[in-house]
Amino acid sequence: MMAHIVAHSVQVCRVALLLTDQFTARPDHISLHRELIRTSALLHDITKTRSFKTGENHAQTGKELLSNLGYPEVGHIVGQHVRLDFYDFSGFPTEVEIVNYADKRVLHDAVVPLTERMDYIIQKYGNSPEKIQQIHLYWKKTEELEEKLFRFLPFSPTELSGFLSPEKYVAEISAYQEMMKQRGKSGVQK
Repeated sequence: MMAHIVAHSVQVCRVALLLTDQFTARPDHISLHRELIRTSALLHDITKTRSFKTGENHAQTGKELLSNLGYPEVGHIVGQHVRLDFYDFSGFPTEVEIVNYADKRVLHDAVVPLTERMDYIIQKYGNSPEKIQQIHLYWKKTEELEEKLFRFLPFSPTELSGFLSPEKYVAEISAYQEMMKQRGKSGVQK
């Protein structure tokens, strides 16, 4: 993965885990598989780098790659990080909804409001009136998903980034870079 995609993925993971920990700490203890969320968030853009050359749907190819490697549950979530297969605005949050939403809140490596992320997506991918209309349709569903998720949280969407330590993010990226440097010195393929 390109370094900026790794940085984005680490931040998406941080958002997803913050939400997960808040949901599971509730008195009614919403049951979520934290490790599945962590892994899926970190790997959600696993084929994004190559998609720049191939034009492939990186959500679909990421799903296929991970499923073929023996991780179908992770692949299922990765396959829906751009668009959910099914939107259900009732019930408790699910792992796939959390990763999907976390990705929508991170622009590059910054946690931003949904509107800012949507503006970027329209600018980057809205190359026709039909595509812009489709983005707006799915974005409306993302706004409804945000409403669903935050019904279960003790803070608002605007407060989300305040719970994420910038220092911890820098430490996580530094640790990743050091690990990659060590792998390079030992001859292990990156």
